[in-house]
Amino acid sequence: MGRDLSALFDPGSVAVVGASDDPAKYGHAIAAQALRANGRRPVHLVNRRGGTVLGRTAAPSLSAIGETVDLAVVSVPAAGFEDAVDEALRCGARAIVAITAGFAETGDAGRARQRVVAARVRAAGAVMVGPNCLGLADNTTDLFLASDTFTPGGVALLSQSGNLALELQLRFRPHGLGFSRFVSLGNQADVTLVDLLTDCARHEGTHAIAVYAEDFADGRAFAEAAAAAGKPVVLLTAGRGDASARSAQSHTGALTTSADVVTAACRDAGVELVATPRELTVVLAALHGARRAAGRRVAVLTDGGGHGVIAADAVETAGLTVPELHQPTQDHLRTVLWDQSAVANPVDLAGMGEQHPGSYAESVAALLTAEETDAVLMTGYFGGYAAADGGLGGGGSALADAEQAAARLIAARHRTTAKPLVVQSMYPASPSCRALAAAGIPVFSATEDAARALAATAPRPPHTGVTPLPRPAAPLHECGYLPTRSALRAAGLAFPVAREVHDEPELLAATQEFAGPYVLKALHLLHKSDAGGVALGLAGPAELRAAFREMHARLGAASYCVEAMADPTDGVELIVGVHRDPRFGPVAMVGLGGVLAEALHDVAFTLAPVTAGRALHLLRGLRTAALLDGARGRPPVDVAAAAAAVETITAFAAAHPELAEIEVNPLLVTPHGVLALDSRAVLA
Repeated sequence: MGRDLSALFDPGSVAVVGASDDPAKYGHAIAAQALRANGRRPVHLVNRRGGTVLGRTAAPSLSAIGETVDLAVVSVPAAGFEDAVDEALRCGARAIVAITAGFAETGDAGRARQRVVAARVRAAGAVMVGPNCLGLADNTTDLFLASDTFTPGGVALLSQSGNLALELQLRFRPHGLGFSRFVSLGNQADVTLVDLLTDCARHEGTHAIAVYAEDFADGRAFAEAAAAAGKPVVLLTAGRGDASARSAQSHTGALTTSADVVTAACRDAGVELVATPRELTVVLAALHGARRAAGRRVAVLTDGGGHGVIAADAVETAGLTVPELHQPTQDHLRTVLWDQSAVANPVDLAGMGEQHPGSYAESVAALLTAEETDAVLMTGYFGGYAAADGGLGGGGSALADAEQAAARLIAARHRTTAKPLVVQSMYPASPSCRALAAAGIPVFSATEDAARALAATAPRPPHTGVTPLPRPAAPLHECGYLPTRSALRAAGLAFPVAREVHDEPELLAATQEFAGPYVLKALHLLHKSDAGGVALGLAGPAELRAAFREMHARLGAASYCVEAMADPTDGVELIVGVHRDPRFGPVAMVGLGGVLAEALHDVAFTLAPVTAGRALHLLRGLRTAALLDGARGRPPVDVAAAAAAVETITAFAAAHPELAEIEVNPLLVTPHGVLALDSRAVLA
């Protein structure tokens, strides 16, 4: 169910501790905003000097108010913060908004102070946002405890940046978007992003949740909450570079970046991941009308060939298609357009729009009803035709009137269908385009934004959610090659027969137990191949002994492993690994493996553990997936066995939190099953 945050968003009363008449102080802005809703609930202003603040009598302390305070906003210097929180709790506060800075963001000492305060808040049964936050607002309950005013709407914004909220306010306005709630996350000492996301998911006034986060803290819990939200969750995050791979000790670690992890978590949880505030706005605008396309087929409508071709390219770049229209649709379009118009897709009015703006409406109606289309993108000059008649401002010219009449017809046609319609215009602020926007049709100035908006409405593979972590198994205390191999074998992963040897007599004894060809590996080397510690295809005892003498003279390893060499004929080598991310926990990687794993970089990521069904989907999504089904006359390999092996490896890794990294590379997949040919692990 999540934590009860009702006192945070709809308190019975509010007190602003640190309220001030000084406009330079944050307590002034918060107090002014809080008083905007004075009729909804009692609002008390507290200033240690008493007197008046903003024309209201100020209490010198919370205790002096003489009644219970449900929510206290604390905006005082750090030296007085703990005392203010303690007094708020004594006065019955169930919620605290901690504006005060100077805690975890300053280092270990501040982090320790913060932990103590948070523990006292929880012990009292209260909740606290912050410290080091910029406040919150809830337009559905008239609670205004941030320095700025937010336009009402259906988007809840949970953000680690206050300035970003101001930018989104500006970007939202042309699209008719607004905020149900705004929360500045601050240091998340008590109330976390996950707590807030869970609460917004059940908030009736919130229709979509926008998140800006630089630090997820518990990223796995975030993904779980987002997957269960039942509402669109759009994430803008920073710090997704590859710095985390610099200290990696395996191929898996070297190939796994923060961006890969976040992308995988968002895909698993069904979160829309965006890169900029502009893209965040585009996606929310597209989702605002709750329209979803049934497929990925887009019809492009334009009155100029250049705009049409550019839009078609943008649509395909966004992962959608621009198919040729069926003959009945083309025939119908020819009855409403003139001879020079192109009707295959893109549909180009070829100048007819300037003579007859209503042709846009007729074409949109045809494209929205065509069975071979799932969405329509109208692009180019619509909105600007009135300029040619001197009436861009809607001054009553014939062309301006005709264009606005066309906009009304387009809006009416749009209301009769569930298909998404998106518009890109050179004149997005024109009266005609504003009329479209008012009717719930997203209008953008950039072609790539329109294409991205349509991509947001397109069907996505059902998100898998986050598979729960298994109970921890007995921890591994050794992670050398043989202990790791043995543990994976016990978990159900097949390996070739092998023996550890220390000298030539033991080497020759191994040849009596199983036939060649053989593989010889020097142990206690993490990257055995890179160090020249692997010899393959040794036909018999003589070749094996010669390889042993040469390798031992060069490396002087304490022990070696003799293995039966698997037959790679008709096989495909995969890599399967798990890297433990500090925020998201175990993250699995599957892809084309062998010695070229890093060079080829054909890999896919997902949160671990991975079910066999999910593994099969990932394997089928690789660029080189055709190799699994046979190529150039080779037989198909046992992909189901490979998927089962992925499940075994990732479940094992997820059950061993003491492992920082583990991988099997190569995992040889043949037409008859799988064999793990090498493995490595690194203890955290």
